[in-house]
Order: sequence, then structure tokens, then C-alpha cells
Amino acid sequence: MRTPFSRGRRPTAGRLPGDPGQPGAGSPRQSGGAGRARRRGGALLLGAAMLATLGLTACGSDDGGDSAAPTPATSFAPGTTMARLHDAGKITVGTKFDQNLFGLKNLSGKPEGFDVQIAEIITDALGIPRDKVNFVETVSANREPFIQQGRVDMVVATYTINDKRKKVVDFAGPYYVAGQSIMVAKKNTDITGKDSLAGKKVCSVSGSTPAENIRKVAPAAHLVLFDVYSKCADALKNGQVDAVTTDNVILLGLIDKDPDAFKLVGGTFTREPYGIGIKKGDTAFRTFINDTLEASYSDGRWAKAFSSTVGKVEPNTPTPPPVDRYTS
Repeated sequence: MRTPFSRGRRPTAGRLPGDPGQPGAGSPRQSGGAGRARRRGGALLLGAAMLATLGLTACGSDDGGDSAAPTPATSFAPGTTMARLHDAGKITVGTKFDQNLFGLKNLSGKPEGFDVQIAEIITDALGIPRDKVNFVETVSANREPFIQQGRVDMVVATYTINDKRKKVVDFAGPYYVAGQSIMVAKKNTDITGKDSLAGKKVCSVSGSTPAENIRKVAPAAHLVLFDVYSKCADALKNGQVDAVTTDNVILLGLIDKDPDAFKLVGGTFTREPYGIGIKKGDTAFRTFINDTLEASYSDGRWAKAFSSTVGKVEPNTPTPPPVDRYTS
């Protein structure tokens, strides 16, 4: 990954102070030997400066490291969110911290997963170094407030695009389409899908689309709500609930962490397009993100991000969904 050139003054090939005829020289005339020595010294300094600049560019990481990002291919119009973020050299991104494969804090305290890598595709295009991307936790219930209050610049957090949310925030994407499913204990034989949830305790997350969906498709189920899905998994393992429902890939991430405890039943019964949430009405930023996503579809970055994360449990890399350039 290339490190941008410094914006400081570049070395020039003009005369150095002390050269004959240069204003400010200590003496109007120099001896031939002294003048040639100074000119040779100036040329060496100029060459060293140019090599140092080229060296900085060549030494930039190309392996997705944390310290640098590619220089954006285009400049940004003044007054846009892109220009503001690029000039600030930093960004705040909301994501999940408890969802394996999408957004999960690792041992070093940094989140990792498909959502994190999708966010970095966007921040790279803004020219923001990886170590200047501040990831903050956004649970399902606070994603819209965090965007509206300006606490984050965007949210990439298994964030389903729907008409209710589009009334208060805007979405770029989708960049992935999931489907809601049911997870039960590995030894459970009573629950085979959404149609066998009557009278059962079913866990989901407050403020989530799956919680709303299960009320409609299984109205006789007893819904138990937590703030994060990892608590639902703990409750299922401890026998406090009978099932957990959310998007299939989120459940696959929970199963991946504890394969002997859980299983999926019944297949999927909804379509959940994941989008990138931003402030309502920021059309230019939404267009920029959509353009960047489409570029990543074409050049293989999206597929690489998927295969290194979700691909661990879903080996068949899907075709990326077309972005929805709806009118806000």
C-alpha cells in the first residue's frame, strides 16, 4: 500500500544560497574551486532528497497493513463529506464487536471480520490510513441514533436496509444479502423451523429486523430480547431459551465458535440486504460509497474480503448484490 507524497515544499533545482549570483550570498564572488564544491554538494543534497521521497513511496505496505492507505484516485469537491474526512485524515466507523466473521473484537482489542474489511475498502478510497480509522461499537438499537447524532461517520454492522430505517438514515449498498434463520441446541429435535416455535422461548436482539420478523411469522412464540446476539447464544447454551433467531450468517458465526453446542434448522425465510448507514440526505457520500463498492466487486477486493471471513463457514462465494441507487 503506497504512502502518499508529503505535501511539504519539494526540493528544487535552483541555485543554493552561496552560489555565485544568488541573492543573499556571503560574497559577490567565489573562487572557482569553492563554487564547484558547493554546486556538487547541492546536487548531492537534491539527489538524496529525491531518493528519500521515492523511498517513502516504495516502502508503503501493499498487504493491508494498519499504518497507511492508498492515495485516492480523485480529488474531492470542497464541502463534501469525502473532502472533510480526507482532509481530517481520520474517520469513525460503527460496527459490531460481538459477531464472529463480521465484526468481532480480537485479542488485541481491534474488531475484525467482513464488515470491518468492507469499511476499510471505503476508508482506503478516502485516503485515510488504517491506524486513523476509529471503530466504535454499535449494537442494533443504537445504530440510527449514532448516525443522527454524528457520533459515527458511517455504520457497517450487519445493518439491514429497510423502509423504516430509510426514513431517518440513508444507505449505500447493499454489499451482502443474508436471510433469517433459526438456531437451536445441537441435541434439540422439537424445533425444525419457524413453524414449530409456538410456545417456545425465542431469543433475538432489541431494535433488530429479526425481532420484528419473528413477531410476524411466529406470533405464538415468547420473544426474549438482549442487546447483543452473543448473550442469546449464552442463554441458549444454558437452557434459558429454546432458540435464537437472526440472519443465517450471524448464526453461522456463533456456531463456528461453538460447533458442538448449536445447529441451524429450517433454512432461511427472509431476505436481509446489508447496507452502509450514513446521515440522511448525504447523496454525494452515498454515491461515492456505492461507486467504491462497485469497484471492489470488479477488482476482486470484495471477494477477497468475503473469502477470508464469512468464507470460512460459507465456502461458496456469492455474486455481490447490485447497489440500490434509490432516490432519498
